Amino acid sequence: QVYLVESGGGLVQPGDALTLSCAASGSIFSITTMGWYRQAPGKERQLVAIITSGGSTTYADSAKGRFTISRDNANNTLYLQMNSLKPEDTGIYYCNAYSRQGKGWGTLFNYWGQGTQVTVSS
Repeated sequence: QVYLVESGGGLVQPGDALTLSCAASGSIFSITTMGWYRQAPGKERQLVAIITSGGSTTYADSAKGRFTISRDNANNTLYLQMNSLKPEDTGIYYCNAYSRQGKGWGTLFNYWGQGTQVTVSS
């Protein structure tokens, strides 16, 4: 079992910056890929950025150049640095983690946090 708790959301104005954190606990050594997803008002949950256990990253087009995903494996924490925030960045940001169980290739299990609200408004 993996437990994820997000923090760092808030109310900001366009152009401001926020850094979100996701603290992982439980079977943290089983975690492989982690990511951030956004649920915007009236829209489906979408990928923002992902990062592998080795540090390789992938970003949604809307996040490229403005957001940076990182992870501190020593402290079991995932981060999302968000700069130059826009109103369209508004939504609930969820932390996600894949956990591999079993021998060899194994079986992947998916875990979600409860989310943290980010509101960008003038």
